[in-house]
Amino acid sequence: MAEEVSAGSGGGSSSDRGGEINGVGLGSMDSLESRWVFQDEDDSEIDDEEDDDDEDVPHRAGLDSEDEDTPEQRLIRTGPRIDSFDVEALEVPGAHKSDYEDFGIGRRIILAFQTLGVVFGDVGTSPLYTFSVMFSKAPINGNEDVIGALSLVLYTLILIPLVKYVLVILWANDDGEGGTFALYSLICRHAKVSLLPNQLPSDTRISSFRLKVPSPELERSLRIKERLETSLTLKKILLMLVLAGTSMVIADGVVTPAMSVMSAVGGLKVGVAAIEHDQVVMIAVAFLVILFSVQKFGTSKVGLAVGPALFIWFCSLAGIGIYNLVKYDTSVMRAFNPVHIYLYFKRNSVKGWYALGGCLLCATGSEAMFADLCYFSVRSVQLTFVFLVLPCLLLGYLGQAAYLIGNPNDAEQAFFSSIPSGVFWPILIIANIAALIASRTMTTATFSCIKQSTVLGCFPRLKIIHTSRKFMGQIYIPVINWFLLVACLILVCCISNINEIGNAYGIAELGVMMMTTILVTIVMLLIWQINIIIVLSSVIFFLGLELTFFSSVLWSVTDGSWIILVFAVIMFLIMYIWNYGSKLKYETEVKQRLSMDLMRELGCNLGTMRAPGIGLLYNELVKGVPAIFGHFLTTLPAIHSMIIFVCIKYVPVPVVPQSERFLFRRVCPRSYHIFRCIAR
Repeated sequence: MAEEVSAGSGGGSSSDRGGEINGVGLGSMDSLESRWVFQDEDDSEIDDEEDDDDEDVPHRAGLDSEDEDTPEQRLIRTGPRIDSFDVEALEVPGAHKSDYEDFGIGRRIILAFQTLGVVFGDVGTSPLYTFSVMFSKAPINGNEDVIGALSLVLYTLILIPLVKYVLVILWANDDGEGGTFALYSLICRHAKVSLLPNQLPSDTRISSFRLKVPSPELERSLRIKERLETSLTLKKILLMLVLAGTSMVIADGVVTPAMSVMSAVGGLKVGVAAIEHDQVVMIAVAFLVILFSVQKFGTSKVGLAVGPALFIWFCSLAGIGIYNLVKYDTSVMRAFNPVHIYLYFKRNSVKGWYALGGCLLCATGSEAMFADLCYFSVRSVQLTFVFLVLPCLLLGYLGQAAYLIGNPNDAEQAFFSSIPSGVFWPILIIANIAALIASRTMTTATFSCIKQSTVLGCFPRLKIIHTSRKFMGQIYIPVINWFLLVACLILVCCISNINEIGNAYGIAELGVMMMTTILVTIVMLLIWQINIIIVLSSVIFFLGLELTFFSSVLWSVTDGSWIILVFAVIMFLIMYIWNYGSKLKYETEVKQRLSMDLMRELGCNLGTMRAPGIGLLYNELVKGVPAIFGHFLTTLPAIHSMIIFVCIKYVPVPVVPQSERFLFRRVCPRSYHIFRCIAR
């Protein structure tokens, strides 16, 4: 194959090329680590319809031919495959490596500030509205009600954001990518569960396509893999779970700005008694327009600019909390005893159950930590949450509870009422800035999810702008940005009540949380290969907890928060229909492709004139001769002497190393000069 292209381009000889293959290609291959991959029955180096006498295609090295496993589940040790016509083309500088390796102390500090500004804004502003929504559903009837509500909030913060997300789910990332579609991509890498039938055995030989080495624990995951691959029903259920979770993330991207900005601007009612609710709504609308207008400046620039502001916000939360604890009542520390949760439900019964929807608001932004993971490293998110975000949040809630014990009538605006009068206006300004920052958190998460869904054929292709030269995951999608703004403005104008928006917020957040729990359970069984008892215990506990919260918010769905459910259903239908159409289109192209018998009958000249030059034909097919090529043969007076079918194929890895992005294959016998280039 190298000889053919050299002749076509007018340079090089076959002996030179052979020396390069032996000297450069194999030498560089041997220097790299061998890997374990699955071998399929159809593991040929050229298209399945090619002529078998092609001798120029280099064979994959390192085949362990002594393995006697069944062909479907066979595991082989292999090095990177040499596919290029010209091995020198593989020597591309700047091969993929982690964006977060080899950072100095200064760079890590900058990353920490950016992490604050992008990832933790949502969960950081939850003290603005959590107690207000909770006590609107279950009013305070004594100090024990405040202690019980505080205990609920503390343990929700510890169990969901800390234990579930920071300690477990962040590790289920797809080489730095987070979110429901990243989990789906990770599962697709280990099992052929994608409904789009364009997988190739060569995909598993990409160096970033890492699988575990054979072990006794692999048997269970192989059984799960076989079950997933052979059941069309399970494949469809898995896809629908992913689409449902993604639609909830997009809905979250609408509700988060509305809730954060409305609650922050609502603090004006405490400072300015004469202000009307309609004026608060108009100010919130203006803030939202400004917020979505600055998204185009990118995550790095905006994150670095607002990171210090959010740092001040967290310090203010902690400071106000400590002040209120010392001034009012330190006995609220009793809330760390979980028995107060039981006593709270015993006293309030049904009203306490209603209040669960408000309690969940303290954990909003948990999914954003995972979905925004592509912007930052796992370790930076974990350390920032454990050592800064969580302590400040706990102090903030403890301080509010201490204040409410002495001032139970101020529960409607618990946070702003608890601010010392001397610093009210500075804190109000900081709170509004923090709310604007928080609104960006789910917006950037939405961008990430849309990009991942597009890659997997579940969303229309949109213009994606990469806002950073250094970090590939930092993106901006203009159409989605303005779409979210319009949807957010409609929500604010239609549902201006904080309690109703909070209920919609809980529906969106819990929807994606439950989908993530189910998908991570599959990852635990299929990929992590954790003990089945541990997996079942964790899924029963967390899914049961989330279903309990979900039952609370669904009970109040008729108050206007149904709008967000309708929005999520519409987004789900768009993605499902688009995926179905993409699958149908590809299957149609596969059925209509030209047979190799027809190509042989036409001969090497293909029944027409062959003019000098190279012709490129783009098509989605990864195998065979596309039907559109037959149309060209019947309508054009001549075709080029060399034809290359170009296909852009997404593979279930976040980044394909530059040296492995192009896969070349011969489509017909050598004399036809027809090849395929798959850009991965």
